[in-house]
Amino acid sequence: METLLLPANHPEALGRALHLFREGGLVAFPTDTVYGLGVSLQNLTGIARLYQVKARETSKAIPVLVSSPADLELVGQGVGEMAKRLSERFWPGPLTLVVPKHPNLPEILSPEPTIGVRMPDHPVALALLRQAGPLAVTSANLSGGDSAVTAQEVLVQLGGLIPLILDGGRTPGGSPSTVVDCCGPVLSILRPGPVSLEDMMRVLA
Repeated sequence: METLLLPANHPEALGRALHLFREGGLVAFPTDTVYGLGVSLQNLTGIARLYQVKARETSKAIPVLVSSPADLELVGQGVGEMAKRLSERFWPGPLTLVVPKHPNLPEILSPEPTIGVRMPDHPVALALLRQAGPLAVTSANLSGGDSAVTAQEVLVQLGGLIPLILDGGRTPGGSPSTVVDCCGPVLSILRPGPVSLEDMMRVLA
């Protein structure tokens, strides 16, 4: 497979990416943390291909990116007040909320009854999400490899495995998001990141 590296501001960039999403194709694009590798939520073959390309264990869930805090209800069910308040305060931004999974989501996305959801703070990612809707997105690197913060770093790891990389320059964050479990009565940090537990507790106090 030939991998096309296209500037994110190219006139054809958005259209090509949306076409690939409709066909179940994979697209790498910049977010506010690291480059992400995305696919349509509704294409089971595409999601399976994402696991294959990354050499990712299927026991590991794939997070969902959204374009608005309101979209939390599209991918989560029975989302609690705690998650809603955190999304309103920290989205867009580097905070992934783990919430009860909506029954309409494909089983392959997560072996657990939960799903991670985030709204990225990056114009390229948000432009894609506003037109494509929520996407299944994980970091654009091979499992166990270094997170990619430039399009060239994505190309080194995934070149020849995916059809399109949108080059939006170096990502501003450079480290993965904080992941927090919002399903229980008390917040639980699953992966430390830019947003601290203290930051979140101040919002919920």
